[in-house]
Amino acid sequence: MNTRALRITLVIETAPAQMGGEAHTLAQLSEGLRRRGHRVEIVRTRHCDEAMRAGPELLLCRSWRLPGYPALQWGAVSMHTLTRRWRRQRPDVLYIATEGPLGLSALRAARRLGIAVVSGYHANVPRVCDQLRLGALVRVLTHYLRWFHRRSAATLVPSVSLSLALQRRGFEHVSVLDRGVDAQLFNPSRRSQALRERWGLGAKDIAVLHVGRLLPEKNLALLAPCWHALQHQSAQRRLRLVIVGDGSYRATLQRQLPDALFCGAQTGEALAEHYASGDLFLFPSLHETFGNVVLEAMASGLAVVAYDQAAAAQHVSPGHSGALAMPGDHRAFIEAACWLLEDSETLRRVRLNARQHASRQSWPAVVEQFESYLLAACHQSARAPLAAGAALAIKPGSPTPRG
Repeated sequence: MNTRALRITLVIETAPAQMGGEAHTLAQLSEGLRRRGHRVEIVRTRHCDEAMRAGPELLLCRSWRLPGYPALQWGAVSMHTLTRRWRRQRPDVLYIATEGPLGLSALRAARRLGIAVVSGYHANVPRVCDQLRLGALVRVLTHYLRWFHRRSAATLVPSVSLSLALQRRGFEHVSVLDRGVDAQLFNPSRRSQALRERWGLGAKDIAVLHVGRLLPEKNLALLAPCWHALQHQSAQRRLRLVIVGDGSYRATLQRQLPDALFCGAQTGEALAEHYASGDLFLFPSLHETFGNVVLEAMASGLAVVAYDQAAAAQHVSPGHSGALAMPGDHRAFIEAACWLLEDSETLRRVRLNARQHASRQSWPAVVEQFESYLLAACHQSARAPLAAGAALAIKPGSPTPRG
């Protein structure tokens, strides 16, 4: 049990409707913290169909999308609005998950009020800049992010590789906060033969899945050559490519893959059923800082093919619970996928091992670790005024007080 109930504010520039990795993770953390007895306030952007509103546990802010990059949403709220709100009901600690205008306003208000701050680093800045053709801004943005995160007690990242990369760039107080998976929701028991029949598959046929937002930066152009290679290798077996998700790249994929089945965005039990009804999971992304879908697919009993980075590097044991390729080696990625379909016994064994590993990655353990970072930040913040007071009481050059 925690030693102290906290009043915690979580700040993120993503609405639940986007439900990318950051929003999904924050939803799990907030619910877990509430179960552990903490008071949790959410400050986030609103979705287009949500009304502006504020209450003791939720503050919705205006938002806009970055031109040319619709997946990125920024929030707008003044520092003075947050300062007034937090003077009336002061949080013990803030967790700022994003570094945009909303995150910056929250950071400035927290520093003005002396509130402890923990931050999260999720964005792959060089990749985003490449996508926007703003490579010249990488140095400027890296400098800003380093400045931002130095003003928090700890910067939490989802993988060891990202932690090392940030430390090489001069980031300080970087710690890893892993990700969990709901192994009861994402479970092989949700496999649906009725759904597979709608996909045109029998019990022994193979469903090849991809789940995620369909965006150009996700390296989805690799799906077409990989799918064609799988079809060529498995000409005697019935295969079906099933793509779950939506986004600006969907129309391009539909032209490249006219025989694929596009199911749109799915959530909750419907998403879990889609996962469990598949067999092989293709995850070609090259710039994820984690990739929650990897753990969800493994928990659902799928054999994952991915690049050796982020979540896949941490959770996939090559040849045992999945197949990995060196980042950027497209041919090796395709060969890894084909290897998994060479032999039905290999595929069965890998799927069982994937489920066994993922079922041990629980959210409660992650929430407890997150709680420990927040408590440590509070203790550090409480000690700081005492140290500052002692420094003021005995100024350099003043006479030493006598007993």
